[in-house]
Amino acid sequence: MKVFAVRFEPGENLSQKLKEFVKENGLKSAFVLTCVGSLTRATLRLATNSEGENKVITLSEKLEIVSLVGTLSGGEGHLHISLGRADGTTISGHVFGDLDVYTTAEVVIGEIDDLIFNRKFDENTGFPELVVSNRFYGQ
Repeated sequence: MKVFAVRFEPGENLSQKLKEFVKENGLKSAFVLTCVGSLTRATLRLATNSEGENKVITLSEKLEIVSLVGTLSGGEGHLHISLGRADGTTISGHVFGDLDVYTTAEVVIGEIDDLIFNRKFDENTGFPELVVSNRFYGQ
């Protein structure tokens, strides 16, 4: 496994910068090991509600990154985030768009040497889901 550490600056779009980092470094099976920082804006898709709808929200407030997890390779990747609000409550969801950095975003990224992550539409879920193949043996 390879490990990378990167810091993103105030005003940068964390979602976009992570995609650029993966592309620029040719990472094929990247994932987030850890992340700390803060945001001023976050667009999330919330868990499916009782009516089967996927609600998308955009938060425009100062938010602490409590957790950022998921895969970065394979098209758009797949990230989930938990954010702390000023009143101590948290909100979480699927990263669906912008994540604008407030003070910093310090991210440690791992890559598994012998795997490739891709995504393929899954008729059962209605979403592009992870497909893992072996980099050296084609499986």
